[in-house]
Amino acid sequence: MQNSKSFMLDDFLAGWIGGASSVVVGHPLDTVKTRLQAGKGYKNTFHCVLTIYKKETVMGFFKGMSFPLASITVYNSAVFGFFSNTQRLISKYRYGNERHPCGMLDLTVASMLTGLMSVGIGAPVDLVKIRLQMQTQTVLAENLHLAGNVSNGSEIPLRSVDIPSQRLYRGPLHCISSILQTEGLQGLYRGGGAMVLRDVPGYMLYFIPYTIFCDLLKPDAMSSPHPCSIWLAGGLAGSISWVTATPADVVKSRMQADPQLQRKYKGILHCIIHSYKTEGAQVFFRGASVNAIRGFPMSATMFLTYELSLQFFRSL
Repeated sequence: MQNSKSFMLDDFLAGWIGGASSVVVGHPLDTVKTRLQAGKGYKNTFHCVLTIYKKETVMGFFKGMSFPLASITVYNSAVFGFFSNTQRLISKYRYGNERHPCGMLDLTVASMLTGLMSVGIGAPVDLVKIRLQMQTQTVLAENLHLAGNVSNGSEIPLRSVDIPSQRLYRGPLHCISSILQTEGLQGLYRGGGAMVLRDVPGYMLYFIPYTIFCDLLKPDAMSSPHPCSIWLAGGLAGSISWVTATPADVVKSRMQADPQLQRKYKGILHCIIHSYKTEGAQVFFRGASVNAIRGFPMSATMFLTYELSLQFFRSL
């Protein structure tokens, strides 16, 4: 992260641009990740990709993207702006100079505070995105209890209830209003606790590796990293962060995909125990390969666009 002379808005604007570019690059694999973690009937990543393509065409991978494109840009702007300005405030408080390079402890504190702040904005965004992504899943049949028992006690077969054609939400705004009506304001923050467990260590393992890799890839201590170095450092940091965050991400996805009408999970601990008992320890690493693959281009694009935008704004 580069330092500026004072608390400025350029980090927020550069973060906004970086967020937009990363959503377009990463959303298709994000859809696959969500379906693997919270959906039913997928054998592996490749089978999930083929199933989405066959049933929903290419557009299925971009389902629910309009909301993240509008909201993640704001979210990313807040994350990068908050992190950079927190670094400057720490440097000013500890060293008397906001341009003083941050040490490892400073980076750790700034990263963890950023992760905590991000949940306030990110939890509702993730919830709406996941609910929209999961609309064609049979998990809706279970949650809505449409395949329940008839009066004589026999099961209604799932195929007799045309779940794929049912659309619970017409779009992001309708999804938000429906959640507020049925679950209240706290409904928008369902899975927020799991998101704290994911994002506080997650951002620490995001910004710190990025800074380390950038320093290692620089020709000398005084020069700025080359765009290729920024791209590589950002990609590696993204993969590390997302893979290590996968267990908490699985819990978060499952809780957020679990609607009000028939709750499967009572809370974070119940979700962890229930998932472990029914599907084993490997369930917590479901989607890890997708996270690693998706994390690289998303974060590489995000950091590169962020740094180049920052250089441009500061050259004006």
